[in-house]
Amino acid sequence: MLLKSLLFATLIVGGFAFALAAAPVALEVDAREISRRILHSRLVIPVFAGPLTLLYPKWIPGEHGPTGPITDLAGLEFTAGSRPVMWRRDPLEMYSFHVEVPAGATSLEVRLDYLAPGTSGGFTAGAMASQRLAVLSWNHVLLYPQGQASDQVTFEAKLTLPPGWRSGTALPVARGGSSTVEFQPVSLTTLVDSPVLMGMHYREIDLTPGSSVPHRLHLAADSAEAIALTPELERAHARLVAEAQVLFGAGHYRAYHFLVALSDHVAHFGLEHHESSDNRSWERAFLDDDRRKLMSGLLPHELVHSWNGKYRRPADLLNPDFSQPMRTELLWIYEGLTTYLGDVLAARSGLHDDQEALENLALDAAGLESRAGRAWRPLADTAVAAQLLFRARGDWANWRRGADFYNEGALIWLEADVRIRQATGGVRSLDDFCRSFFGPPGGPPRVVPYALEDVVAALEEVAALDWRAFFDERIYATAPRVPLGGIEAAGFKLVYDEALPGLVKATEEVRKITDLRHSIGVTLDEEGRIQDVVPGLAAASAGLGPGMQIVAVNERKWTRKLLREAIRASAAGAPLELIVESAERYRTYLLDYRGGERYPRLERDGSRPDLLSAIWRPLTWTREDPAR
Repeated sequence: MLLKSLLFATLIVGGFAFALAAAPVALEVDAREISRRILHSRLVIPVFAGPLTLLYPKWIPGEHGPTGPITDLAGLEFTAGSRPVMWRRDPLEMYSFHVEVPAGATSLEVRLDYLAPGTSGGFTAGAMASQRLAVLSWNHVLLYPQGQASDQVTFEAKLTLPPGWRSGTALPVARGGSSTVEFQPVSLTTLVDSPVLMGMHYREIDLTPGSSVPHRLHLAADSAEAIALTPELERAHARLVAEAQVLFGAGHYRAYHFLVALSDHVAHFGLEHHESSDNRSWERAFLDDDRRKLMSGLLPHELVHSWNGKYRRPADLLNPDFSQPMRTELLWIYEGLTTYLGDVLAARSGLHDDQEALENLALDAAGLESRAGRAWRPLADTAVAAQLLFRARGDWANWRRGADFYNEGALIWLEADVRIRQATGGVRSLDDFCRSFFGPPGGPPRVVPYALEDVVAALEEVAALDWRAFFDERIYATAPRVPLGGIEAAGFKLVYDEALPGLVKATEEVRKITDLRHSIGVTLDEEGRIQDVVPGLAAASAGLGPGMQIVAVNERKWTRKLLREAIRASAAGAPLELIVESAERYRTYLLDYRGGERYPRLERDGSRPDLLSAIWRPLTWTREDPAR
């Protein structure tokens, strides 16, 4: 009886009682054909006879929506004792597959292929491989039994790499060979939370030599030169780890792994995991200054998520498996606070210099000013509707609003930090909240859920202010004005002038766009096609809209330079006339605009103390001695 109680569990699903073996599910993934964008997977699931439902992961942690790429599953076959087993998809829940395990069977073999897309969007469901590297997300290549919590299902995984490739992951390795890696048994939760980076050009950097808790930077790229970081960049990432450890006071992982895929042929984003992060950027992200500036906040953001999002998590995001819907209302804490702390750590570590940190904050604030949709949609709704807004089109985003809980949430948390500093005479700050809420005791990964009331109570312990009213006003009510209280109380003003900020120039060069949101109110692609307009500004008021293409400016063929010159000349009264093509029709638009070029920056307000410098001041090194 003891042996049987350890090996088997009785499940009741849909009114049927059946036995499912609790021994590990064997999972073998063959990545040798990843250059063709296909992964082959084989599972052996211990079972007893009877009805069985297997699920494909649907609601993916960190992606905040039902993003499991079920349409890219192919070649599905079930066998028991070498005999085929028929399957059928549930007609309502299409991530579910029903089978009848034949009498006498003790295991069910499942074979499936994952057809990796070549398009860049869609987070992990987007492009995940090039000819020289790939990122394996385990949820793409497995099924799991319905009725058991993902913490209670054990998987024993094995990965076969393409010849000559190497890999890195937070998963503990049992045996590693030149081509095949076998991993120790882990829960399904841990497996899905532990992607694998692999590639031909691969490198590992130990960021904390001699530490009992290792922190490693794993790099895979489409070229050997792309993983050759400068000594200063290596030191900055080591300082990032050190600054995070001081900020939080304790870690909640056995080791931490930055997985960084550098390729122009994969989707670019970051995804948090408890003991690692999946970071994807341009091939030359560490080589070209423009690209370095644009991605320098990525790793700090994802590192913060190990504390805020993985260790401490909104209770409504804590589900027993990957089939349950997520309630995302508190993403303004999960993502907004993480955005703020990630920017702070980028500045404290030197990944952002002071000018880049100021520009980044100014651009975030000004970008939110262009969100006319804030007049009708409160910030809380952008979080509640995250699963919809992540998949929304880019056009009309300024009227619709998007995932504004990231940057606007960061502005609100900046204001919270400044208020604490002011209320306590500079004795306390949001750092104190971070240490009490996310800090000791440290140790292996675990999850401690929270509600808004817990956050409010912890803030009140740091500074006795009415935090609930503070958040209600900024999060749950419509707010036509951007929350600039933190910037202003920190001793700065958001202003506009004709000087093109370095980060805007970098963004335009790398992403091939033209950003004129703060003058005539448009963003354009490299062909002059309007990506979006800002309601109420000159372009929208003249009748321009997304999808239209500017072909001429004041009777001359459109170029980015020519349009900027015309906007600049408008300040002296020169006309601004555009010929626009839309659906094979041409029309002339005269813009009523006299403002010249306008770009945001933060201007120092000498009547108030400079608190941004205090917030961004390093805690573990001095900028005068950057070699430390």
